[in-house]
Amino acid sequence: MGKATTPSVIPARMLNEYAYCPRLAYLEWVQGEWADSADTLEGKHAHRRVEKGESSRPRIHNRSVQLTSHKLGVTAVVDIIEIDGSRARPVDYKKGKKPGVSEGAYEPERVQLCVQGLLLREQGFRCNEGVIYYANSKQRIRIRFTSALVARTLGLLAELRREFDAGRIPPPLEDSPKCPRCSLVKICMPEETRFLASGGRVRPLAVEDPQTFPLVVQQPGSSVRLDGEQLVVHCNGERVAAARLGETSQVVLMSGSSCSAAVINECCLRGIPVTHMSGTGWFYGITMGMIHKNVQIREEQFAAARDPERCLPVARSLVRSKIHNSRVHLRRNGNAPEAALEEMAGFASDAAAARTDETLLGIEGSAARVYFSHLSTMLKRPKQLPEFQFENRNKRPPTDPINALLSFVYTLLVKDWTVCLYSIGLDPMMGLYHKPRYGKPALALDLMEPFRPVIADSVVVGVLNNGEIAGDDFIEQMGSVLLKPAARKRLIGAYERRLAQEIVHPVFGYACTYRRIFEIQARLLGRYLLSEIPDFPRFEVR
Repeated sequence: MGKATTPSVIPARMLNEYAYCPRLAYLEWVQGEWADSADTLEGKHAHRRVEKGESSRPRIHNRSVQLTSHKLGVTAVVDIIEIDGSRARPVDYKKGKKPGVSEGAYEPERVQLCVQGLLLREQGFRCNEGVIYYANSKQRIRIRFTSALVARTLGLLAELRREFDAGRIPPPLEDSPKCPRCSLVKICMPEETRFLASGGRVRPLAVEDPQTFPLVVQQPGSSVRLDGEQLVVHCNGERVAAARLGETSQVVLMSGSSCSAAVINECCLRGIPVTHMSGTGWFYGITMGMIHKNVQIREEQFAAARDPERCLPVARSLVRSKIHNSRVHLRRNGNAPEAALEEMAGFASDAAAARTDETLLGIEGSAARVYFSHLSTMLKRPKQLPEFQFENRNKRPPTDPINALLSFVYTLLVKDWTVCLYSIGLDPMMGLYHKPRYGKPALALDLMEPFRPVIADSVVVGVLNNGEIAGDDFIEQMGSVLLKPAARKRLIGAYERRLAQEIVHPVFGYACTYRRIFEIQARLLGRYLLSEIPDFPRFEVR
């Protein structure tokens, strides 16, 4: 386990978070996680009046003053300091209304204010009380800095430093009413982590799919420009499409389309990746902001990649799940003989017991041959569609329409898993099953394995069976079969609809979209790497 390095001074805000939830403080400060919620946005709004100026020396009614004590090992930005001669009183702005507690405020707020008072004492002021101003109820609450409150504040500060220095993430709160309103609940995943570590029930707290969607630009010569809060697509001098920044999950540039520097700057600031693909579906790059701050999880990822004892269980889980899901997909939608289904069930069992990666590769290849040899049984109109006869999987380049469709959707899947892994702090290039190779997103290829049949293959079979893609949607060039632009657009639409489809999670029992399941599985891999859960959970459809 990598050991966290705690800075010499810790923000007073982290002491507030630690008193509220030690795990929350660790996620924010050590692992660099953050996500806004309605509560945090409201809190920023409440502070807007006091964040207009900064000063290194306190004055009467000075606003937004930063104070630091290396003796206490803490720093704080005080919203307002009220000074009367040698006496000083910090004022801390909070959103919401005054709570109905005898102390006047909850403990996290009182210890944060007390730290500010201790910092003012080090400046030579007499500081025996502070004020918390609740913006919604417009009330000023006086908090006395009693010896008990000072002792509690210093005790929590020492405890926080010990926990952070140990480099171990605190366990999640158990069945706590704090979790549903926490802005980091989808990152923390308290219910899922606790369930996988010790059992029990799972409250569906981290299932909501953010209503954001990719902006895909594939017309050659198109460009994306920034217009206020919108991304506007222009082609041949005309505005052809627009998307709100707040509703955009990623910008996908295909076929030589481009975007302005202003778009790149804004997307980097907002954490919106810009991905680059060729017109034939080759994923060759991603533009994004600064790399995720969670260095600890990457340390553990690289350590695990060098340790076969940690890699092999994950690899077994992924390959077994892929074979299982392929068998289910074939059984539900095809007409494969029972013997083939039984053979695939045997391969899934063999994968779960494999002792080496080489053995797993052989089992995976054997299962794939059986699966693809019966894939055409899932096509409902094979006789009416002779151009869609499928014999075996081929690529680089695909030589028939079905292989062209599979290759393109697999590329979309790799692209989305790469974006997902970058967004949570993992390195998509360092795999646990697929071996690292120049330019190969090995970990993205790892985690997409169980989703190939239920996402990519399902989309391809669907667009053929419902007539969205027809024989005249392809062109052949020097032995390679490619999709025409209009058909490519329809295929991307079908793929996005599949990601937005809700299913019941096979492990946790709540309903969520495939898009959300990607992030859940990625974050659970992180929990496994950080030794919070004993095994990486399989994703196997029923």
